[in-house]
Amino acid sequence: MTPVSDPSSYSSLSKCTTKHLNLIYHVDFDRHVLKGKVALTVEVLEDKFSSLTLDSKDLTIFKVSANGQAAQFALGAKHKSKGSPLEITLPFEVSRGQHVIVEIEYETSPSATALQWLTPAQTAGKKHPYLFSQCQATHCRTMVPCQDSPSVKHTYYAQVSVSKELVALMSALHDGQEPDPSDSSRIIYRFRQPVPMPSYLIAIVVGALESREIGPRSRIWSEKEYVEKGAFEFSETETMLKTAESLAGPYVWGQYDVLVLPPSFPYGGMENPCLTFVTPTVLMFAYGSVTTEEWKKYLFTYFKDKVDILNKVDWNAWMHTPGMPPVKPQYDTTMADACTALCQRWVKAKEEDLATFTEADVKKFNSPQLIEFMALLLQEEPLPLSHVKKMQEVYQLSDVKNAEVRFRWLRICVKAHWEEAVPLALKMATEQGRMKFTRPLYKEVYDFSKYRDEAVKTFKEHRGELHPVTAMLVAKDLKIDG
Repeated sequence: MTPVSDPSSYSSLSKCTTKHLNLIYHVDFDRHVLKGKVALTVEVLEDKFSSLTLDSKDLTIFKVSANGQAAQFALGAKHKSKGSPLEITLPFEVSRGQHVIVEIEYETSPSATALQWLTPAQTAGKKHPYLFSQCQATHCRTMVPCQDSPSVKHTYYAQVSVSKELVALMSALHDGQEPDPSDSSRIIYRFRQPVPMPSYLIAIVVGALESREIGPRSRIWSEKEYVEKGAFEFSETETMLKTAESLAGPYVWGQYDVLVLPPSFPYGGMENPCLTFVTPTVLMFAYGSVTTEEWKKYLFTYFKDKVDILNKVDWNAWMHTPGMPPVKPQYDTTMADACTALCQRWVKAKEEDLATFTEADVKKFNSPQLIEFMALLLQEEPLPLSHVKKMQEVYQLSDVKNAEVRFRWLRICVKAHWEEAVPLALKMATEQGRMKFTRPLYKEVYDFSKYRDEAVKTFKEHRGELHPVTAMLVAKDLKIDG
């Protein structure tokens, strides 16, 4: 077998593999840190094993032990994105196939890129703080020292201590709760995840959360201001689960809960086990990574009665040849063609042609067509300002509430240097934090030289409301150092 390697990880992937994590967290909202202890159950893959390296980034390491014995440790030089290797030397040797429990006491940094800490003012309820994590792709190492690579799958158990007016959730099954014996003002929530999974799927949320049952194995979670609306929006979850199971097999995670996050969540959604994160702007491969050749071998095994058909496939062309796939399906492009035709009318129109455009041009368009029409316009050179103003006059696009439509329309307006659109674009960039909207909107305003300083000023004023990953990338887009 080819030795496992991952260019984004420092960890000893070929020497050992993590089978289980036991996590203990104390959530400190005052200092914006997690005080943590993790016990990693590590399976050894070589003889005379006496040292290992884990991924870490911006962690303060207090103590390391192996099977209860003190172990030496050191943090290596810090890499900008990969962090610092945590190098651990065991006080003994271990043989191939044996297990060792490595326990680490540590604390996260207030700037941990996996964690976003919200003030009460940034929440819907305005009374309590809020914390949520986003570990994909390589940010788990900022909240727990681990083998932060998707090639490593492990189960986990967790205990999370929070103030008793708050609720903790994780990407795992609930396993009870109890008063914190060390602090009567706090409560400990317990979680277990019996299905092996990669580290980037570890997730934690703490806030003034409420839930409603939306199915026999599903609940909707959010702040109370949105919980009823969320329950209505996701009321068909069980039907969708059953449909998915009929196509892909049993849902193995047990519980399928949905969490509606605050607007600063940087992605459209995150399919964490047991707890899917969704943005308010509204996992079925089990246990292991699959190589292309392994998938192909399984395909031939599963369809053993259709091998003659599979042998006719040009596998080299599909898997190894650059360019488009060798077979292009034939689709009905009627709806897309209408979008392309209207786009080209606007692109080619002269001033005297503007009177030919009417509300009827888009009256029969559905939302996906409207989105496609504007996406095509964005691929062209910016329209003259007179064209964009006429488009607003006849189509009334500024009144459309659909976020996907509004996002593209505002980009078109700013590209055409319509100054009235600039505050609207910056408003959309700041009232939510989804990267697919926020980054391009800031960049469009930044590229409008007259309003470049306004884009930078607005970003600096609202930077603290964004997820650290989003803030870092927007800062790069706006050429801001630090």
